[in-house]
Amino acid sequence: MRLPETLLGTLSPAQFLADYWQKRPLLIRQGLPGFRSPITPEELAGLACEEGVTARLILEKGGAHPWEVRYGPFEPKDFAALPPTHWTLLVQEVDRLVPEVAALLETVRFIPNWRLDDVMVSYAPDGGTVGAHIDNYDVFLVQAWGRRRWQINHQPVDREELVPGVEVRLLAHFEPDAEWILEPGDVLYLPPRIPHYGVALGDCMTFSIGFRAPDQAELAEAMPRLTAWLDRGLRYADPGLTPAVDPGEITAEVIDQVHTLLRKLIDDRARLARWFGCIITEPRRGLVPEPPARPVSIQQIRRRLQQGAALRRNAIPELAYVRHEDGSATLFASGEAYELPPELAEAAPLLTGCQPLTARTLQPWLERTDFLELLQTLIHSGILSFLPARRH
Repeated sequence: MRLPETLLGTLSPAQFLADYWQKRPLLIRQGLPGFRSPITPEELAGLACEEGVTARLILEKGGAHPWEVRYGPFEPKDFAALPPTHWTLLVQEVDRLVPEVAALLETVRFIPNWRLDDVMVSYAPDGGTVGAHIDNYDVFLVQAWGRRRWQINHQPVDREELVPGVEVRLLAHFEPDAEWILEPGDVLYLPPRIPHYGVALGDCMTFSIGFRAPDQAELAEAMPRLTAWLDRGLRYADPGLTPAVDPGEITAEVIDQVHTLLRKLIDDRARLARWFGCIITEPRRGLVPEPPARPVSIQQIRRRLQQGAALRRNAIPELAYVRHEDGSATLFASGEAYELPPELAEAAPLLTGCQPLTARTLQPWLERTDFLELLQTLIHSGILSFLPARRH
């Protein structure tokens, strides 16, 4: 299935970002004309049975209690025992598992890679829903199969009041001011904190392209990774210490010096960039790219590319880079940092970007052993993999 360059329909990325991104919802009728789910409900259920895959079942009715949540991995018998209606299966990171689903991410490449989270796929029979709720992130809801009724309220909610005593975060009060029925190929964009409520009208599948925006707590939890770039010579010192009047007091001068010490930790922009690139490209749910069955040599890599093979990016949200003032760059892949000297720096936007990775696009660096070794590392870690050579 050939997808359009973006899922925005007639709207340009610049218009969308200026008028809608993080500002207001947008319904895009046939943003993906002719789009149909590349996987079946049965295949989705099969993924939900695999170890390491994050999957949930939400049963509004027919469970042990209203709004019961069950967590995978599941077994086939779990699905056979489900009621006929009013339940939903949700599987995260299907883009990491099914290349045809990953292709959907190419339609949102006007958003930086690091802002992408995953493609979550949901299947629901008639009446299936996860209830009225809000999310803390932007999302494109792509109707892939069947129909779903969406109700929203255009006013963002700062503090939601939740229904007590249930396992899911349901809004206690929801008053929609807009309602649509989405058909396959339709797309609904929602900014963070917009109340929304979707209900399956018959069997349906919805693909949710979610984005991430780390909060202060998430960044603070990742601070220990900064120690990889710390200057151990910087230490608290007080050569001008005077006799303590009250030995139990931590004085304002002490706090000032600690503040200065910590400021130096983050004021080094190159160090901060390397830290942020590592933490923001780490696999979020433990699902890491699968390495190849057999290792490949750098000679094999060069030969296969020259024979017409191309490389595929297997985890777009886990690929990013930063440029440095000296002309060098740091490439980030699945939480790891790779330092590129100035003569390799221009390979970073190619490796993380939208262009195909072929002998033609990689030609400037294919005679460099250090570049081929980088490709080898990325292939062995599962970040990149070979597509078969094109047949003519």
